Amino acid sequence: MGQTAVAAALAAEAATLQVVVSGLTETDLSLASPCPPWTIGELLCHVLIGADRISQALGQPGDVTGPSITTVQYYRPDTRFSAATNAVRIETARTLAARLGEPDAIAAELDRRCRESIELLTTAPDDTVIRTRHGDRMLLTDFARTRVVELALHSLDLALGLDRQPWMTAAAADVLIGLLLPAGGCDELCARLNCDRVGLIARLTGRMPLSATEEQLLAGARITWLALG
Repeated sequence: MGQTAVAAALAAEAATLQVVVSGLTETDLSLASPCPPWTIGELLCHVLIGADRISQALGQPGDVTGPSITTVQYYRPDTRFSAATNAVRIETARTLAARLGEPDAIAAELDRRCRESIELLTTAPDDTVIRTRHGDRMLLTDFARTRVVELALHSLDLALGLDRQPWMTAAAADVLIGLLLPAGGCDELCARLNCDRVGLIARLTGRMPLSATEEQLLAGARITWLALG
C-alpha cells in the first residue's frame, strides 16, 4: 500500500470519526474510556495529538541518515511505553481536553489536524524519510501507517466506551490486517472465530479479550502481535 492509499485510509477513518464526534454531548465526553485514566473526551484529545505527528515529524530538524524501521518495528516494547512516557502522554491529552472542552471544539480541531496531515502526505515525495519523536528513522509512508493504526484502534476504544457499534472503515481495516497478518489468512481466521474483520482486529490488538477457546483457534496462525499502549 503506497503513500496515496495510506493517505486515503487516514482520510476515510478521520472523516468517519468526525461524524461521530460531531454528534457527541458533554455527557458523552465525561464517560470513562477503556483506556484509563482517560475519559472519552481525553482519549479523543490523545487521538488529536497523534494526528498531528506527521507535521511534527516533517518539521523535525536533524539527521535522517542510517537504518530505517518498518511500521511493525515501530510497535515494539521499549521506552515509548515506559511509566514516564505514559505519564506525559496522559497529562498532555488531559490538558488539551481541558482547553477544548466541548464536542464542537474537539470536532473542529480533529478536522484541522487531520486535513493538514493528509495534505502533507499527498504532497510529499514517496521516498520521504522522517525521524519520529522516539528517534526512529522511517519512510513517511510507513510512519503514516502508524497514524492509521492509532486512529482506527482508538476509534474501537471510543466505540466500546460509548457502547456503540465499531465504525472502522474498510480502508483502515486493510492497513491493520496487512500488518497483523502479513502472510494472509484473514478469512480463515474470521471463520474460525465466527467474526468479521473488525472483530478479528479487536481480538488481535487486545480490544476484545480472547477466550481460552479462541486462543486455541489462533494457535499456529502466523500473526504479528504489536506492542500497543
